Amino acid sequence: MDAFKLLTRSTKLKAGSSLSSTLPSKGKAENPQLFRDAQAEKLLESGKKRKRVQSADDSDAEDVDAADLDFFGSGKRSAPGASSKKEQEGDQEGPSDQKDASDSEGDESMDEVQRRTILNSHKIKVTDMRDFEEVQPVQPPKEESKKKKKKRKQQEEEPAQTLSKKEQKKARRLFPQPLVSFKELRTKYHISRRLAENIAEQGFTVPTEVQLGSLPLLLGDRSVSEKSGTDESVEPDLLVVAPTGSGKTLSFMIPVINKIVRHHHDQSEERGIFSVVIAPTKELASQIVNEGRKLALGTGVKITLMKKGIQVAERDDDGDDSKDILDEDDSESSGSEDDEKTTEKNSKGKAPVTKSDILVTTPLLLVNALSANRNKPMATLPLVRSLVLDEADVLLDPLFRDQTLDIWRACTHPELRASLWSATMGSNIEDLAKSTIKERKDTLTQTKSYPLLRLVVGLKDSAIPNIKHKLVYAATEQGKLLGLRQLLHPAAASATDIRLRPPFLIFTQTIPRAVALHSELRYDIPPEAGGSSRIAVLHSDLSDGQRSEIMKQFRKGEIWILVTTDLLARGVDFRGINGVVNYDIPNSAAVYVHRVGRTGRAGREGGIAVTYYTKEDIPYVKSIANVIDASEKLRGTSEEKSVQKWLLDALPDLSKKNKKELKKHGVKARQTHTKGEKDDRKMRISTKSGYERRAENKKKAIIEASRSRKSQPQSGADAGSDDEGWQGLKD
Repeated sequence: MDAFKLLTRSTKLKAGSSLSSTLPSKGKAENPQLFRDAQAEKLLESGKKRKRVQSADDSDAEDVDAADLDFFGSGKRSAPGASSKKEQEGDQEGPSDQKDASDSEGDESMDEVQRRTILNSHKIKVTDMRDFEEVQPVQPPKEESKKKKKKRKQQEEEPAQTLSKKEQKKARRLFPQPLVSFKELRTKYHISRRLAENIAEQGFTVPTEVQLGSLPLLLGDRSVSEKSGTDESVEPDLLVVAPTGSGKTLSFMIPVINKIVRHHHDQSEERGIFSVVIAPTKELASQIVNEGRKLALGTGVKITLMKKGIQVAERDDDGDDSKDILDEDDSESSGSEDDEKTTEKNSKGKAPVTKSDILVTTPLLLVNALSANRNKPMATLPLVRSLVLDEADVLLDPLFRDQTLDIWRACTHPELRASLWSATMGSNIEDLAKSTIKERKDTLTQTKSYPLLRLVVGLKDSAIPNIKHKLVYAATEQGKLLGLRQLLHPAAASATDIRLRPPFLIFTQTIPRAVALHSELRYDIPPEAGGSSRIAVLHSDLSDGQRSEIMKQFRKGEIWILVTTDLLARGVDFRGINGVVNYDIPNSAAVYVHRVGRTGRAGREGGIAVTYYTKEDIPYVKSIANVIDASEKLRGTSEEKSVQKWLLDALPDLSKKNKKELKKHGVKARQTHTKGEKDDRKMRISTKSGYERRAENKKKAIIEASRSRKSQPQSGADAGSDDEGWQGLKD
């Protein structure tokens, strides 16, 4: 029997209803791109056709596959456009022919007009973040006539005209080569053969917007180098703002893995941590490791999840004995294939230095590992060439800022490149990144200078346009609970226009509220459908083992409804989520963007985001209503808007002070209070009246008293009944 039918047996849905065909859990989206138009698709198609017909024989050109190009081979390979006769004769190209072939392939790139058209149609904006004077390309001196020399001298003598802000923005705009398909990663950017095969095996064919724009930049796009006045391809420092679920993990993992494979090919003897990926939560870090290992399969690149006890840098501060222990441990673990086994503590008390290439960690774990001895300065990571900050706005927020910057400063390699990724990124985060990069240049004299670029997909700090938003006024806490129960019971929801079926996430403001809501909803699903086992709660007070087990069951589909805090609001990928319920209003517009981004991922249509708000929430609703309004404008549909103009005009504006207070502590009425306070009673998650609660408590007290009486030892005549009996007084 289908458990989903049990939950929806009273809705009388027809077999061909639109509801069943618009669930995000139905499968993979045909096209993961959020923004596209006919003109851009024609340009992309024409680019593909132009590349296929360049050889003399079309049939030979179609037979050429990305896997036939061996980047890490002996230096001799067949040319992409070579005829079948040459292959039969056994002729092979030399290094010069190989270079000519790659140069001719580079000439096939689109001109600036085509690049501009494609990037604008996909709402991709690339900007140079350096000072305006640095952006100007260095032009080589040219021979000038006498008239031109006179004119140039006059211009130099005249006072320089300052450009307006609009003109400066225009001068900073870049239009890099877009990535047409993932096959180009092998044919055009010459990534590792095995890495290209792993990408193809996972079914990635059409790049999303963030992949279309960022992968060419990180793999070395020449259009950026020309703008900077250099001929060589340069990998920049990068800030990326892209919608949730748009494939950011793949965008930064492919260049990082390929960079390490190239390094291993050039310098096979040098091993160590070459890349560090920082994530704010353990769940997100674990997900990055899983996705990275799929890409790195067979490439020789090792990816490790940071855990307590892992040694990331050699230390000789404990004397020669500790160094000898490290050497012994290294020799014992050198033959192990799984790098995580090398992190187990030795019986003598020291762990060996990890041999991983990529370390994925949360900030505090790595900082503790680098500053194991408080009397000594922090250890450094001299081999790290790539630093990735996933959910950078949180990592550079006051909560994690000091830890993240300490790790950034500990990476002392002069060729370090940093990339910051998030769906929301304020100007303060951009300024902090710029100042940190400038500080590195001032303190580390050998640090090289690279372009600092920002890539924005869609509207900055906006929700994805392919989900539906519902803003519901519930008046009180009891009203919110009744509205949530309507979503759980489709028969009761027939009077409303919200149709949400499991699996979905429910977000609350605090851990106690998440636990209380879970206990209130535990038995709302009938036993025939699985009962209380279908609902679970996840928060940071649970152990790592409990958290990972709940995540595993939710991904398998054994748990349908997961009540959680903002622990799962960022980065975690649940591909089959049908919707998100904001039981408690988010602390900020950015948190709302990340929460609702758990559904409608990878271009899937049909996701629903329901947000309940009460009388106490009214002062904090406007920022969220603005995000919903912007998302629906970006969607461009003729459907009725979730947020009407009169509501936007009526909602009050929030002061900066109150915004900061809300971001730190949430809605004041729902903060943790002591028992007996009026606010605690008012904000309690329950639909029971005070009379019913008193009756329940009285019954519990009677049962507890009865149990305690039975557990006490019997006294008096009853206590001596077990003896043989009284024999009277002895003489």
